[in-house]
Amino acid sequence: MVEINWTVWIQIINFLILIFALNAILYKPIRKILLERKTKVEGLTHGIDSANQKAEEKDLAFSVGLREARAKGQKEKEAMIQAAAEEEREIIGKIMEKARTELDAVKSQVAKDVDAVKAALERDVDAFADAISQKILGRAA
Repeated sequence: MVEINWTVWIQIINFLILIFALNAILYKPIRKILLERKTKVEGLTHGIDSANQKAEEKDLAFSVGLREARAKGQKEKEAMIQAAAEEEREIIGKIMEKARTELDAVKSQVAKDVDAVKAALERDVDAFADAISQKILGRAA
């Protein structure tokens, strides 16, 4: 059997001294390093979270800016197309007016030429009639 005597008290004192010595020499520095590491990791995690949040905000701002730029570009494109269509209508209108003017001038010139040719033919009708009748009758004049 085991006897409980004064050596047990020495072992208990030895054990307590060892615990205090290990705590002072080993456990406290390790706990301090672990606490520092935990603080550093939490700080880095917080930094990562804030960086991710900023990145998301910038991405959202970029997306909004891109949509706005596209919308603005589309509006400008539509305005340019509208302006080009208006200019095209103006140019076509001018061309049509010029064509009408030229057509009226040509019609008036053709009418004058027709009147002149009619007048010339009416003056020469008697001469043509005499020439045709002589040819039909076979007479030579």
